[in-house]
Amino acid sequence: MKKSLLTLFSLLILSTSASYAETVVFNPNSKIYHKPSCHYAQICKVCIKIEKQDAIKRGGRPCKKCGG
Repeated sequence: MKKSLLTLFSLLILSTSASYAETVVFNPNSKIYHKPSCHYAQICKVCIKIEKQDAIKRGGRPCKKCGG
């Protein structure tokens, strides 16, 4: 019983953490990503909202002001 509860608990934790994805605002021209609340993200005309891992895969780096 303890083993099955531990397994179930472990699966629950893994599925919860795996489904969490941070959304950032990515500028494909400059390759900089911002937090959605960043001033530069709000005034950007070409930015797109994508997952942080996707921005990194595209060669993105974090904004120096907000830290991405």
